[in-house]
Amino acid sequence: MSKISSIQKVLIIGSGPIVIGQAAEFDYAGTQACRALREEGVEVILVNSNPATIMTDGEIADKVYIEPLTIDTLKKVILKERPDSVLPTLGGQNALNLAVELEESGFLAEHNVRMIGTNADTIRMAEDRELFKEAMARISQPCAESEIAETVEDSLLIAKRIGYPVVVRPAYTLGGSGGGIAYTEEQLHAIASMGLHRSRVNQVLIERCISGWKEIEYEVIRDGNGNCITVCNMENFDPVGVHTGDSIVVAPCQTLADKEIQMLRSASIAIINELKVEGGCNVQFALNPESFEYCVIEVNPRVSRSSALASKATGYPIAKVASKIALGYTLDEIENAITKKTYACFEPTLDYCVVKIPKWPFDKFVHARRSLGTQMKATGEVMGIAPTFEAALMKAIRCLEQNMFDLTDAELDGLSDLDVSERIHAVDDRRLFAVAEALRRGFAMEKIHSVTKIDRWFLQKLQSIIAVEKRLANEPMSKELLQKAKSFGFLDETVAKFSGISIEEIRGLKEKWAIRPVYKMVDTCAAEFEAETPYYYSSYGDENESRPERSRKKIMVIGSGPIRIGQGIEFDFCSVHSVWALKKLGFETIIVNNNPETVSTDFDIADKLYFEPLTPEDVWHIVELEKPDGAVVQFGGQTAIKLAGAIEKMGIPLLGTSFDSIDEAEDRERFDAILAQCGIPHAAGRMVFTCEEALQAAHELGYPVLVRPSYVLGGQGMDIAYSDDDIREQIGIINTIAQEHPILVDKYLMGTEVEVDAVCDGVDTVIPGIMQHVERAGVHSGDSISVYPAQSLSKQVEHTIVDYTRKLALALRVRGLLNIQFIVKDEQVYIIEANPRSSRTVPYISKITDIPIVHLAVRTFFGETLPEMGYQYGLQPSKSLIAIKMPVFSFEKLYGADVNLGPEMKSTGEVLGIARSFEEAMIKAFQGAGMHLLTNGNVIITVKDQDKEEVLPIAKGLCDLGWTIYSTEGTSNYLKENGIPNVRLNKVGGDAPDILDVILSGTIDLVINTPSKGAEHRRDGFLIRRNTVEAGIPCLTSLDTANAFLRCVQHVEDTNLSVVDITKVSSFLVFL
Repeated sequence: MSKISSIQKVLIIGSGPIVIGQAAEFDYAGTQACRALREEGVEVILVNSNPATIMTDGEIADKVYIEPLTIDTLKKVILKERPDSVLPTLGGQNALNLAVELEESGFLAEHNVRMIGTNADTIRMAEDRELFKEAMARISQPCAESEIAETVEDSLLIAKRIGYPVVVRPAYTLGGSGGGIAYTEEQLHAIASMGLHRSRVNQVLIERCISGWKEIEYEVIRDGNGNCITVCNMENFDPVGVHTGDSIVVAPCQTLADKEIQMLRSASIAIINELKVEGGCNVQFALNPESFEYCVIEVNPRVSRSSALASKATGYPIAKVASKIALGYTLDEIENAITKKTYACFEPTLDYCVVKIPKWPFDKFVHARRSLGTQMKATGEVMGIAPTFEAALMKAIRCLEQNMFDLTDAELDGLSDLDVSERIHAVDDRRLFAVAEALRRGFAMEKIHSVTKIDRWFLQKLQSIIAVEKRLANEPMSKELLQKAKSFGFLDETVAKFSGISIEEIRGLKEKWAIRPVYKMVDTCAAEFEAETPYYYSSYGDENESRPERSRKKIMVIGSGPIRIGQGIEFDFCSVHSVWALKKLGFETIIVNNNPETVSTDFDIADKLYFEPLTPEDVWHIVELEKPDGAVVQFGGQTAIKLAGAIEKMGIPLLGTSFDSIDEAEDRERFDAILAQCGIPHAAGRMVFTCEEALQAAHELGYPVLVRPSYVLGGQGMDIAYSDDDIREQIGIINTIAQEHPILVDKYLMGTEVEVDAVCDGVDTVIPGIMQHVERAGVHSGDSISVYPAQSLSKQVEHTIVDYTRKLALALRVRGLLNIQFIVKDEQVYIIEANPRSSRTVPYISKITDIPIVHLAVRTFFGETLPEMGYQYGLQPSKSLIAIKMPVFSFEKLYGADVNLGPEMKSTGEVLGIARSFEEAMIKAFQGAGMHLLTNGNVIITVKDQDKEEVLPIAKGLCDLGWTIYSTEGTSNYLKENGIPNVRLNKVGGDAPDILDVILSGTIDLVINTPSKGAEHRRDGFLIRRNTVEAGIPCLTSLDTANAFLRCVQHVEDTNLSVVDITKVSSFLVFL
């Protein structure tokens, strides 16, 4: 079968904002699919609410709608664009749910739109737990014993019958949201009521718990004719019981016998044939390590996190092949894009090992519970590729950027053996290091295996890494020993640490004994065929497969590493655009990155891709081989900026802003001197190194003050201090992040926060637009609602902002991008900070102003001026539209994390609302972020004393609309005195029902709570906010956000929402 001719115009549903459990893997898959469809001459219409990704870029699809992912939006787009098909398998769980809902309502049939890829029956069969069990029974595939419950009472009865422990899985959710393992009745009661609340169909599955078995995954592809291949099998280092997104994953399987591999392969193919999936599919098995017993855990009939990993691990472009299958092609007609010689029906073979380690957000949420279970907590992941498991694991550890370069964890040093054996029992993000420490101290391997159920093969491999550590410490250095340490993935500094020889000496020995890495190719076919792929990893072997070109100038782009809070997908957007811009200018491009979920590590973005850790030594080896003519660090976030100094020392020129200028912006004293020279006011501040100095600075400046480390991204370790105790606590937290850089203490100003992204060519500056934050200063810019163009600034203030930006860009000698944050207070403009690099607002401002900032920045590196590119200096005229960027949080996944907003960033993703009026744009943004705009409901309002006056108009507005207000004593009395009726609640721990009982009763629709300082208040407020989030109720901790919410609710009835195609922004009057 070749392409179905009736498919001309396809609607692709994206995955929406990045949240824990649904990260950038869908962005990567969606981008690959859009490109594959357009290659076949199909018109692509994309709907996705996420402005930060490459996927919603005008260059990826023909029409791009950055709109809330709701049924309403999709219906409007279908009526306007009239597509003939919809492809729902590339947007994760969100897209599947929406497509099934559209299909069930009969809307698709009514407008002659067909579902391609995987049809609704298949989706239902894989997602609906009962139908899935029936399908498995038909082909006699074993499932864990389980039953569906629709009430908490049912679940308790079922658990009694099956026997504890049981796993609770809600239907139709993502990343194990709302699920968990229950060992007792009371745990089950809590988890099941939460799960029922989260599920789209109010069902949870209660199943026998098989934790401790091996978890194995197969990635399979099937076409419309029923041809099947398995792309890759993967094995979790952690046994069943830890969500696969939170497990260390190894590909291909290392510990299975051939019989087991063939048995599970046959099972996966039988399953995908029974479900009639067309395209990619992921099957998860649990395998009993003591026998050949196995059971099917679940099947995802869509592109998933594992398929992004399988794709990058094998080089087989799963999303591309799946989209061609959706158009009607069969596997034997699709060319393998990597070898260009074989077809997609060849199963990949690997002659190397891949290790994925999750990136967790616990450095941001110091107080959150770190234990891992069936609910996912990681925000991103990294991957190491090497010929052996040991080297791949060591590479992956240093990709995480946690100041760890080997299997030692400084925190475990002082612990007694008893403490270490306790640590092994704790299933958390540090267990790998605890197990290594136990082996180092000579604990019996059998004991460790019986506690952790980690396969003995993995434990032996950890043992062999530790054996090399011990040899380095005890033997004199020899060529054989150094060769062994390097081939096990030890960095020079790690070898130096264990052996006590200086790094310089070790580098001398490497030179003398000619020990240097070679680069091997990821070619999908274990070198059976000649491949033409430009995708490499390092190894200490003989033959180097990466042959440097010398015909044209080459530029190395440093990527942004794993996705984490504070450094998200936005930086990948910038990296990819910089590569495209460099290619257009005729350069050879080399990208260095280690994140398997992103577009930048796709095999056909740069001319060469090195899948390596981003440390000075790993980059140095690539530089030695390739000898690039320049390096670009301003698009990879803080990860790349931290390498700027090291790269300059290697003798590679940094394109754009120099390392000295970057340091000038980060170093307090140098930056203050520049501000003084330009005459730009800023909040008074001090640079300190100790707690005593910090207290002295705070007393000189007067409270409140802002305390933060220098050289960080996303406000890590930043907080507002109101007293000496706050400062002591804050400095303690900062010191755990291990800073050799000083700590900054600033006077805290209350005012409107404004942000600018600018491009500077060394002569002057172009400013695409000014963004104003809804929340006042003190909330991190990444967590604020951001509005373009600024709404309430006077012409005078705008003029001052532009003037300061232009002065500062020249004073810092910026070439390329510059991001500045200002505070406006009483018509005075103060500067908060300036970053001479790309920022998280670059994708959003580029898309809404239609000014390709990254491309302009790249061209300034080579001496072009902005007027030569067709842009006048200064602020560009604003568009006749309003765009509002709204943050999205993943608090419910992080047990114990506080949700109140402050100067440290907490959001994982963002959505965009675009419209003609402020209200309409804001309504869209709230909807995109998943807030229901009810015109009347029940709200709890409890605020600190200094906010009482300000909350009055909000309370009055909600009351006038018919909301019922509940509040605790202080707020309640204040509202009553001012004529606003409300229901008084008992405080936390007071007479039942107290405020927490009311929150958990399921009758509340919104909570407005502003945090107050002081231990007891802090504890109560924390409990109120935490319970609100866990009950799935929106919780607003800033009155500015509450005000915006009120404005929307007042207008939601009479606002008719339009849909806007972002590719038409430049002629913005014809967008309806």
